[in-house]
Amino acid sequence: MTDRSLRLLMVAPAPVIPVPDGMTLDAKFVEGMRLQSDLWPGQFDCILRRGARSIPFGARVINPAQETFGLHVLEEDERLTQAHFEGYDLVMCSADDDRNLGLAPLVQAAGARLVVTLEYTLETRLKILFLTPGRSLPRRCISALRLMARELRRRRFMASAQGLQANGYPAHSLCRKSDPDALLYLDNRMSPGLFATKTEMDARCDRLLSAAPVRLVYTGRLEPMKGAQDLIPVARALSQRGVTYSLDIFGAGQLRDEIANQIEAGGLAPQVRLHEPLDFETELVPHLRQNADIFLCCHKQSDPSCTYIENMGCGLAVIGYENRMWSALAGASIAGWTSPAGRPQELADAVAQAAGNRVQLAERCRNALAFAQAHDFRAESRKRMEHLAKVAEG
Repeated sequence: MTDRSLRLLMVAPAPVIPVPDGMTLDAKFVEGMRLQSDLWPGQFDCILRRGARSIPFGARVINPAQETFGLHVLEEDERLTQAHFEGYDLVMCSADDDRNLGLAPLVQAAGARLVVTLEYTLETRLKILFLTPGRSLPRRCISALRLMARELRRRRFMASAQGLQANGYPAHSLCRKSDPDALLYLDNRMSPGLFATKTEMDARCDRLLSAAPVRLVYTGRLEPMKGAQDLIPVARALSQRGVTYSLDIFGAGQLRDEIANQIEAGGLAPQVRLHEPLDFETELVPHLRQNADIFLCCHKQSDPSCTYIENMGCGLAVIGYENRMWSALAGASIAGWTSPAGRPQELADAVAQAAGNRVQLAERCRNALAFAQAHDFRAESRKRMEHLAKVAEG
């Protein structure tokens, strides 16, 4: 990428909260924008909308004037117009955000080329709908019909783009139907300094080969859509099978109190421990690198969660439900095991299998690290920026 004159505008769904000394943004979003703008051959601007009341998973205050990317903040209900896109070579926005589905004619009229990103397939949206509590069945069915109708608009929007980028294997499979050259990327925030070291991997493998208890971990939201309700049933099944293990659960969400009560009622302490969320870089990553062997993933839906690569980058094998994302990733990385979705007893069987073959478990921990290192944040970002530049230049 040598042309330094290319102008890129990203319409992003990230939360923003104006404050007296600047803007409060999600910390991971800031890191991503800084790296991607550094890799982009020209001006890199971003449009965000007000409306967020809080930023729950990490916040950072920035001074936009001191950043390498431009930041334009709109009102929550402000419509994008052709004028917002004038002067840009390329506009990138997400097909997951319904507010973007009518933007193609405006981008075209402004003389820019359009690249559309996608993370969620219709299957994933429907699973999330039916996994999220609080609605009656008739209301869920009505919402499902609306999702299916909106999917037609989403597909037309994607077909109108000059380029497509897909986060994760399920989205990539869909995007290739509109664009055989659609780019696959695996979003994460792992940088070289965060990966497990050789010393840590050797210590983990030596410990596993000594027949010490396997150390399971779950990190993420404690919500039904993430399958967190299956964590304790898996733990109970492991105890019943006589597997020596520990399970550390890090996260917050509506199921937290229920999980805490289940641990106490089931007499699962001290091998099952519930923790508050930790800072990703300074606390969680060091803990995972030194105190865990397996990421236990109960995700039933096929979203491209960055937690897969981030746990793998800490040297953890993954044992998870065979949703379309993890099934494909497991096949590509040989970094873990899959189990039928929604069956915690069989997920426990997979853990027991891993615990019974320590040589294979150690090998898959090493495979996990190697795969994550090949797909770290900089490598994936560079790949995305190179693809965008190619689309911009026609």
